[in-house]
Amino acid sequence: MSDTAELVRSWRRRRGMSQAQLAELAGTGQAAISRIESGRDLPTLALLKRIAAALNCHLTVTFTAGEEPS
Repeated sequence: MSDTAELVRSWRRRRGMSQAQLAELAGTGQAAISRIESGRDLPTLALLKRIAAALNCHLTVTFTAGEEPS
């Protein structure tokens, strides 16, 4: 499971929200939230921003050291 999946699920649960409630507030479908939380889908940055706003949390994008880009 991806860090994104774990974080979305963790924040949603902390806020006491169902997937359907989060989806409604973020302007997407419950199935999309389910796919994100299970790691089957990686959301766009735009959707991540809406999810973060719905969860009342900050979104931070970080690049870490690894292989050099081609």
